[in-house]
Amino acid sequence: MAFALFAALAQAQPAAGGGSYAQRYASVCATCHGANGRSDMAGTPVLAGQHSFYAITQLFLFREGRRDNEAMSAVAKSMKDEDLRGFSEYIATLPPVPAPAPAEPPDAARMARGQALAQTHRCTLCHGADLSGGQQVPRIANQREDYLKTTLHGFRSGKRAGYTQAMSEALGGIPPEDLDTLAYYVARFPGAAAKPPGR
Repeated sequence: MAFALFAALAQAQPAAGGGSYAQRYASVCATCHGANGRSDMAGTPVLAGQHSFYAITQLFLFREGRRDNEAMSAVAKSMKDEDLRGFSEYIATLPPVPAPAPAEPPDAARMARGQALAQTHRCTLCHGADLSGGQQVPRIANQREDYLKTTLHGFRSGKRAGYTQAMSEALGGIPPEDLDTLAYYVARFPGAAAKPPGR
């Protein structure tokens, strides 16, 4: 998928009179993704703190059938380019929301192992030292662990499509149990600064 195509979509102007995308988010997205962008629903990603370029790319992939999720495909299939832009711009205004306090402290050994894996496999090269991402790279710090596991395993197996092969190539040789440890660490990432995403 050409980077230029996403750049063109990102420059599209929201439709005049298309209604407030904050209101449209509340009616279309909040039930699953949460009013503040942090979902309590199992397997549903946190949108709070995501970047508009990443959001518009994912909406495009859902609309075009390049990502496999029945609910999201149904929502996105009727979106015009300006809707992709409007929703993604609104999502980018949602500040990061801290993960709920865990019932018990994180396992120190597993956190250390996860941190070592993140360094070894250069997660911070694209996602940043604070895992907050940027542009077309998602914020992964404090994302839901179940969603992270599904996503990492999906990229490794080739089931999860991306707009580049970067994630599939990065994860291809990593044992599944290490992916689970990475998900555990990233979901509990201790250094996630509560700063709004770049627009």
